[in-house]
Amino acid sequence: MSENGEANTSTSPTATNSADDARQELSVQLEDLLNTLSNKFAGVSSEIFAKMDEMSRRLDNLESQIMAGKEKPNGPA
Repeated sequence: MSENGEANTSTSPTATNSADDARQELSVQLEDLLNTLSNKFAGVSSEIFAKMDEMSRRLDNLESQIMAGKEKPNGPA
C-alpha cells in the first residue's frame, strides 16, 4: 500500500510481459486446436461424401437390376 492507504494498482513490466506471454501462448494453442478440429472435420466430411457416392452407385445398380428384371418376359407358368 502507498502512504495514503490506497493499494498500488500499477503493474510491473515483468507482470505485464508475463501476462502478454500467457495470452500469446493461449492464442497459439487455440489456433492449433482450431486447425486440428478443422482438419478432422474435413476428413470426416470427405468420408461421408465418399460413403454417399458409394450408396448412390449401389442404388443405381439395384435400380438397373430391378428394371432389367421387369423387362424380361416371364417364363412358362
